[in-house]
Amino acid sequence: MEALVCVEPGKLIVEKRPAPTPDPSYALVRPRRVGICGTDYHIFEGKHPFLLYPRIMGHELAVEVVHAPAGSGIGPGQSFAVNPYLSCGGCIACRRGKPNCCVRVSVLGVHQDGGMAGLLAVPPGNLIPIDGLSLDQAATVEFLAIGAHAVRRAAVTARDRVLVVGTGPIGLGVALFSRLSGGAVAVLDRETERARATAAILGVTPIAADGDRSHALDRFTSGEGFDVVFDATGNPGAMEKGFDYAAHGGRYVLVSVVKEQIRFMDPDFHRKELTLLGSRNATAEDFERVIEAMRQGSVPVDRLITHRTDLTGAVRDIPHWTNEKAGLIKAIVEIG
Repeated sequence: MEALVCVEPGKLIVEKRPAPTPDPSYALVRPRRVGICGTDYHIFEGKHPFLLYPRIMGHELAVEVVHAPAGSGIGPGQSFAVNPYLSCGGCIACRRGKPNCCVRVSVLGVHQDGGMAGLLAVPPGNLIPIDGLSLDQAATVEFLAIGAHAVRRAAVTARDRVLVVGTGPIGLGVALFSRLSGGAVAVLDRETERARATAAILGVTPIAADGDRSHALDRFTSGEGFDVVFDATGNPGAMEKGFDYAAHGGRYVLVSVVKEQIRFMDPDFHRKELTLLGSRNATAEDFERVIEAMRQGSVPVDRLITHRTDLTGAVRDIPHWTNEKAGLIKAIVEIG
Protein backbone atom coordinates (compact mmCIF):
# COMPACT_ATOMS: atom_id res chain seq x y z
CA MET A 1 0.00 0.00 0.00
CA GLU A 2 1.03 3.65 -0.35
CA ALA A 3 1.57 5.66 2.82
CA LEU A 4 2.49 9.25 3.58
CA VAL A 5 5.40 9.08 6.03
CA CYS A 6 6.94 11.84 8.11
CA VAL A 7 10.46 10.44 8.14
CA GLU A 8 11.81 13.18 10.42
CA PRO A 9 10.84 16.75 11.22
CA GLY A 10 10.45 18.67 7.99
CA LYS A 11 10.56 15.63 5.68
CA LEU A 12 7.52 13.92 4.12
CA ILE A 13 7.58 11.13 1.54
CA VAL A 14 5.09 8.76 -0.06
CA GLU A 15 6.42 5.22 0.06
CA LYS A 16 5.26 1.66 -0.39
CA ARG A 17 4.56 -0.10 2.89
CA PRO A 18 3.39 -3.70 3.51
CA ALA A 19 -0.35 -3.94 4.00
CA PRO A 20 -1.20 -4.53 7.67
CA THR A 21 -1.89 -8.09 8.83
CA PRO A 22 -4.22 -7.34 11.71
CA ASP A 23 -4.88 -9.30 14.84
CA PRO A 24 -7.98 -11.47 14.17
CA SER A 25 -9.94 -9.33 16.61
CA TYR A 26 -9.26 -6.17 14.58
CA ALA A 27 -11.06 -4.74 11.56
CA LEU A 28 -9.19 -3.91 8.38
CA VAL A 29 -10.35 -0.58 6.96
CA ARG A 30 -9.56 1.63 3.99
CA PRO A 31 -9.15 5.32 4.94
CA ARG A 32 -11.15 7.52 2.56
CA ARG A 33 -10.85 10.97 4.16
CA VAL A 34 -8.20 12.14 6.61
CA GLY A 35 -8.38 15.52 8.30
CA ILE A 36 -5.11 17.39 8.81
CA CYS A 37 -4.89 18.60 12.37
CA GLY A 38 -2.67 20.98 14.32
CA THR A 39 -1.09 17.83 15.74
CA ASP A 40 -0.01 16.81 12.22
CA TYR A 41 1.56 20.21 11.62
CA HIS A 42 3.38 19.92 14.96
CA ILE A 43 4.61 16.44 13.99
CA PHE A 44 5.92 17.82 10.72
CA GLU A 45 7.64 20.68 12.57
CA GLY A 46 9.11 18.43 15.28
CA LYS A 47 7.14 20.13 18.06
CA HIS A 48 4.99 17.25 19.29
CA PRO A 49 6.02 16.04 22.78
CA PHE A 50 4.79 12.44 22.49
CA LEU A 51 6.16 11.20 19.17
CA LEU A 52 8.92 9.09 17.64
CA TYR A 53 9.87 9.13 13.93
CA PRO A 54 9.28 7.87 11.30
CA ARG A 55 5.49 8.14 11.57
CA ILE A 56 2.46 7.73 9.32
CA MET A 57 0.24 10.58 10.47
CA GLY A 58 -3.53 10.76 10.40
CA HIS A 59 -6.06 10.39 13.20
CA GLU A 60 -9.10 12.33 11.89
CA LEU A 61 -10.51 9.49 9.87
CA ALA A 62 -13.46 8.47 7.73
CA VAL A 63 -12.97 4.85 6.68
CA GLU A 64 -14.58 2.04 4.70
CA VAL A 65 -14.48 -1.48 6.10
CA VAL A 66 -12.60 -4.11 4.09
CA HIS A 67 -12.89 -6.95 6.60
CA ALA A 68 -14.22 -7.26 10.15
CA PRO A 69 -14.21 -10.07 12.73
CA ALA A 70 -17.11 -12.48 12.78
CA GLY A 71 -19.72 -11.45 15.31
CA SER A 72 -18.68 -7.79 15.31
CA GLY A 73 -21.84 -6.70 13.51
CA ILE A 74 -19.69 -4.87 10.98
CA GLY A 75 -19.57 -5.75 7.29
CA PRO A 76 -17.43 -4.86 4.25
CA GLY A 77 -18.33 -1.60 2.57
CA GLN A 78 -19.72 0.09 5.67
CA SER A 79 -18.39 3.57 6.46
CA PHE A 80 -17.36 4.81 9.91
CA ALA A 81 -15.61 7.59 11.75
CA VAL A 82 -12.77 6.40 13.95
CA ASN A 83 -12.05 7.00 17.61
CA PRO A 84 -8.23 7.05 17.32
CA TYR A 85 -7.51 6.70 21.05
CA LEU A 86 -6.64 3.06 21.74
CA SER A 87 -6.92 2.51 25.49
CA CYS A 88 -5.86 -0.40 27.68
CA GLY A 89 -9.19 -0.84 29.50
CA GLY A 90 -7.58 -1.69 32.84
CA CYS A 91 -5.66 1.32 34.20
CA ILE A 92 -6.98 3.78 36.77
CA ALA A 93 -8.22 6.21 34.09
CA CYS A 94 -10.00 3.48 32.11
CA ARG A 95 -11.59 2.07 35.27
CA ARG A 96 -12.94 5.54 36.03
CA GLY A 97 -14.47 5.94 32.58
CA LYS A 98 -11.72 8.19 31.20
CA PRO A 99 -10.10 6.13 28.40
CA ASN A 100 -9.17 9.42 26.70
CA CYS A 101 -6.35 9.82 29.25
CA CYS A 102 -5.54 6.14 29.64
CA VAL A 103 -2.15 5.59 31.28
CA ARG A 104 -1.10 3.55 28.24
CA VAL A 105 -3.15 5.32 25.57
CA SER A 106 -1.88 4.91 22.02
CA VAL A 107 -3.21 7.45 19.54
CA LEU A 108 -3.33 6.52 15.87
CA GLY A 109 -1.03 8.77 13.89
CA VAL A 110 0.87 9.83 17.02
CA HIS A 111 2.03 6.92 19.18
CA GLN A 112 1.54 4.45 16.34
CA ASP A 113 1.05 4.72 12.60
CA GLY A 114 -2.19 6.31 11.49
CA GLY A 115 -4.50 6.64 8.56
CA MET A 116 -2.63 8.50 5.81
CA ALA A 117 -2.26 5.16 4.06
CA GLY A 118 -4.15 2.73 1.87
CA LEU A 119 -5.14 0.40 4.72
CA LEU A 120 -5.34 0.49 8.53
CA ALA A 121 -6.17 -2.02 11.27
CA VAL A 122 -8.34 -0.83 14.17
CA PRO A 123 -10.36 -2.46 16.97
CA PRO A 124 -14.04 -2.70 15.97
CA GLY A 125 -14.99 -0.88 19.17
CA ASN A 126 -13.18 2.20 17.87
CA LEU A 127 -15.35 2.41 14.75
CA ILE A 128 -18.08 5.02 15.21
CA PRO A 129 -21.28 4.55 13.14
CA ILE A 130 -22.04 7.55 10.94
CA ASP A 131 -25.46 6.62 9.57
CA GLY A 132 -26.72 9.53 7.52
CA LEU A 133 -23.41 11.43 7.45
CA SER A 134 -21.05 11.97 4.53
CA LEU A 135 -17.40 10.96 4.47
CA ASP A 136 -16.45 14.64 4.76
CA GLN A 137 -18.59 14.97 7.88
CA ALA A 138 -17.15 11.78 9.35
CA ALA A 139 -13.60 13.09 8.88
CA THR A 140 -14.37 16.17 10.99
CA VAL A 141 -15.98 14.34 13.93
CA GLU A 142 -12.74 13.71 15.85
CA PHE A 143 -11.43 17.27 16.01
CA LEU A 144 -14.86 18.58 16.91
CA ALA A 145 -15.14 15.91 19.62
CA ILE A 146 -12.01 17.36 21.26
CA GLY A 147 -13.84 20.69 21.48
CA ALA A 148 -17.02 19.04 22.73
CA HIS A 149 -15.02 17.22 25.41
CA ALA A 150 -13.39 20.44 26.63
CA VAL A 151 -16.79 22.13 26.83
CA ARG A 152 -18.19 19.20 28.79
CA ARG A 153 -15.18 19.33 31.13
CA ALA A 154 -15.97 22.99 31.81
CA ALA A 155 -19.72 22.33 32.23
CA VAL A 156 -20.61 25.37 30.11
CA THR A 157 -24.19 26.58 30.54
CA ALA A 158 -26.35 29.50 29.43
CA ARG A 159 -25.14 31.43 32.52
CA ASP A 160 -21.56 31.54 31.25
CA ARG A 161 -19.59 34.13 29.35
CA VAL A 162 -16.96 32.16 27.46
CA LEU A 163 -13.65 33.20 25.90
CA VAL A 164 -11.90 30.89 23.43
CA VAL A 165 -8.29 31.89 22.77
CA GLY A 166 -6.99 30.41 19.52
CA THR A 167 -9.29 29.89 16.55
CA GLY A 168 -7.65 27.00 14.75
CA PRO A 169 -9.82 23.91 14.23
CA ILE A 170 -9.72 22.88 17.91
CA GLY A 171 -10.62 26.36 19.12
CA LEU A 172 -13.37 26.48 16.52
CA GLY A 173 -14.83 23.24 17.92
CA VAL A 174 -14.65 24.61 21.46
CA ALA A 175 -16.41 27.81 20.42
CA LEU A 176 -19.08 25.89 18.50
CA PHE A 177 -20.00 23.58 21.35
CA SER A 178 -19.81 26.38 23.91
CA ARG A 179 -22.41 28.21 21.85
CA LEU A 180 -24.52 25.07 21.43
CA SER A 181 -24.38 24.70 25.23
CA GLY A 182 -25.90 28.16 25.59
CA GLY A 183 -22.83 30.20 26.48
CA ALA A 184 -22.21 33.76 25.31
CA VAL A 185 -19.01 33.22 23.35
CA ALA A 186 -16.15 35.48 22.30
CA VAL A 187 -13.10 34.36 20.34
CA LEU A 188 -9.59 35.82 20.37
CA ASP A 189 -6.70 35.08 18.05
CA ARG A 190 -3.46 36.90 17.29
CA GLU A 191 -4.58 36.70 13.65
CA THR A 192 -7.58 39.01 13.77
CA GLU A 193 -8.93 37.98 10.38
CA ARG A 194 -9.00 34.33 11.40
CA ALA A 195 -10.91 35.23 14.56
CA ARG A 196 -13.38 37.24 12.51
CA ALA A 197 -13.83 34.40 10.00
CA THR A 198 -14.49 31.92 12.80
CA ALA A 199 -16.93 34.30 14.44
CA ALA A 200 -18.82 34.78 11.18
CA ILE A 201 -19.17 31.03 10.66
CA LEU A 202 -20.29 30.29 14.23
CA GLY A 203 -22.27 33.41 15.12
CA VAL A 204 -20.02 34.42 18.04
CA THR A 205 -18.16 37.63 18.89
CA PRO A 206 -14.60 38.28 17.63
CA ILE A 207 -12.13 40.17 19.80
CA ALA A 208 -9.64 42.08 17.66
CA ALA A 209 -6.03 41.34 18.60
CA ASP A 210 -4.86 44.41 16.71
CA GLY A 211 -7.02 46.92 18.60
CA ASP A 212 -7.75 47.76 22.23
CA ARG A 213 -8.07 44.14 23.30
CA SER A 214 -8.47 44.86 27.02
CA HIS A 215 -11.31 47.30 26.38
CA ALA A 216 -13.11 44.83 24.12
CA LEU A 217 -12.77 42.02 26.65
CA ASP A 218 -13.98 44.24 29.48
CA ARG A 219 -16.93 45.43 27.40
CA PHE A 220 -18.04 41.84 26.74
CA THR A 221 -18.02 40.99 30.46
CA SER A 222 -18.76 44.42 31.99
CA GLY A 223 -15.26 44.29 33.43
CA GLU A 224 -15.90 41.12 35.43
CA GLY A 225 -13.86 38.65 33.38
CA PHE A 226 -15.02 35.43 31.75
CA ASP A 227 -16.75 32.60 33.58
CA VAL A 228 -14.92 30.12 31.36
CA VAL A 229 -11.69 30.61 29.42
CA PHE A 230 -10.34 28.01 26.99
CA ASP A 231 -6.84 28.08 25.55
CA ALA A 232 -6.42 26.37 22.18
CA THR A 233 -3.31 28.23 20.99
CA GLY A 234 -0.43 25.83 21.61
CA ASN A 235 1.53 28.91 22.67
CA PRO A 236 3.02 28.97 26.21
CA GLY A 237 2.80 32.75 26.50
CA ALA A 238 -0.85 32.77 25.51
CA MET A 239 -1.58 29.94 27.92
CA GLU A 240 -0.05 31.93 30.79
CA LYS A 241 -1.93 35.10 29.79
CA GLY A 242 -5.25 33.23 29.88
CA PHE A 243 -5.28 33.26 33.68
CA ASP A 244 -5.80 37.04 33.52
CA TYR A 245 -8.98 36.72 31.47
CA ALA A 246 -10.87 34.52 33.96
CA ALA A 247 -13.40 35.97 36.40
CA HIS A 248 -13.38 35.39 40.13
CA GLY A 249 -14.74 31.89 40.63
CA GLY A 250 -14.10 31.08 36.97
CA ARG A 251 -12.80 28.02 35.15
CA TYR A 252 -9.71 27.90 32.94
CA VAL A 253 -9.37 24.96 30.56
CA LEU A 254 -6.08 24.16 28.83
CA VAL A 255 -6.86 22.30 25.63
CA SER A 256 -3.39 23.06 24.25
CA VAL A 257 -0.39 20.84 24.89
CA VAL A 258 3.17 22.17 24.72
CA LYS A 259 6.62 20.94 25.76
CA GLU A 260 7.35 23.96 27.97
CA GLN A 261 6.44 24.67 31.59
CA ILE A 262 3.38 26.86 32.18
CA ARG A 263 3.62 29.36 35.04
CA PHE A 264 1.05 31.49 36.82
CA MET A 265 0.91 33.91 39.76
CA ASP A 266 -0.25 31.91 42.74
CA PRO A 267 -1.72 34.90 44.66
CA ASP A 268 -3.94 35.82 41.68
CA PHE A 269 -4.95 32.18 41.20
CA HIS A 270 -6.03 31.89 44.84
CA ARG A 271 -7.59 35.34 45.01
CA LYS A 272 -9.93 34.37 42.19
CA GLU A 273 -10.34 30.77 43.44
CA LEU A 274 -9.96 29.60 39.87
CA THR A 275 -10.58 26.05 38.72
CA LEU A 276 -7.82 24.89 36.38
CA LEU A 277 -8.67 21.99 34.07
CA GLY A 278 -6.74 20.00 31.52
CA SER A 279 -8.66 18.56 28.59
CA ARG A 280 -7.22 15.68 26.59
CA ASN A 281 -8.68 13.90 23.56
CA ALA A 282 -12.35 12.86 23.75
CA THR A 283 -14.60 9.98 24.79
CA ALA A 284 -17.34 8.04 23.03
CA GLU A 285 -19.87 10.39 24.62
CA ASP A 286 -18.22 13.36 22.91
CA PHE A 287 -18.16 11.62 19.52
CA GLU A 288 -21.89 10.94 19.91
CA ARG A 289 -22.51 14.57 20.83
CA VAL A 290 -20.80 15.77 17.64
CA ILE A 291 -22.58 13.27 15.39
CA GLU A 292 -25.97 14.21 16.83
CA ALA A 293 -25.21 17.91 16.29
CA MET A 294 -24.33 17.15 12.67
CA ARG A 295 -27.56 15.25 12.17
CA GLN A 296 -29.45 18.26 13.54
CA GLY A 297 -27.70 20.55 11.05
CA SER A 298 -25.84 22.49 13.77
CA VAL A 299 -22.34 21.96 12.35
CA PRO A 300 -21.50 23.86 9.11
CA VAL A 301 -19.04 21.26 7.79
CA ASP A 302 -19.21 22.64 4.26
CA ARG A 303 -17.75 25.93 5.58
CA LEU A 304 -15.13 24.22 7.75
CA ILE A 305 -13.41 22.22 4.99
CA THR A 306 -11.48 24.81 3.01
CA HIS A 307 -8.59 22.86 1.44
CA ARG A 308 -8.16 19.42 -0.14
CA THR A 309 -5.27 17.28 -1.33
CA ASP A 310 -4.29 13.62 -1.82
CA LEU A 311 -1.37 11.56 -0.50
CA THR A 312 1.00 12.69 -3.23
CA GLY A 313 -0.10 16.31 -3.04
CA ALA A 314 0.26 16.31 0.75
CA VAL A 315 4.06 16.08 0.39
CA ARG A 316 3.89 19.58 -1.05
CA ASP A 317 0.80 20.95 0.67
CA ILE A 318 1.42 20.12 4.35
CA PRO A 319 4.72 22.07 4.44
CA HIS A 320 2.98 24.96 2.68
CA TRP A 321 -0.04 24.96 5.01
CA THR A 322 2.23 24.72 8.05
CA ASN A 323 3.47 28.22 7.27
CA GLU A 324 0.62 29.70 5.25
CA LYS A 325 -2.74 29.47 6.98
CA ALA A 326 -4.54 32.37 5.31
CA GLY A 327 -8.07 31.16 4.62
CA LEU A 328 -7.28 27.71 6.01
CA ILE A 329 -9.69 26.14 8.50
CA LYS A 330 -9.60 22.41 7.82
CA ALA A 331 -7.68 20.56 5.12
CA ILE A 332 -8.69 17.06 4.03
CA VAL A 333 -6.61 14.32 2.40
CA GLU A 334 -8.71 12.28 -0.01
CA ILE A 335 -7.65 8.66 -0.51
CA GLY A 336 -9.13 6.42 -3.17
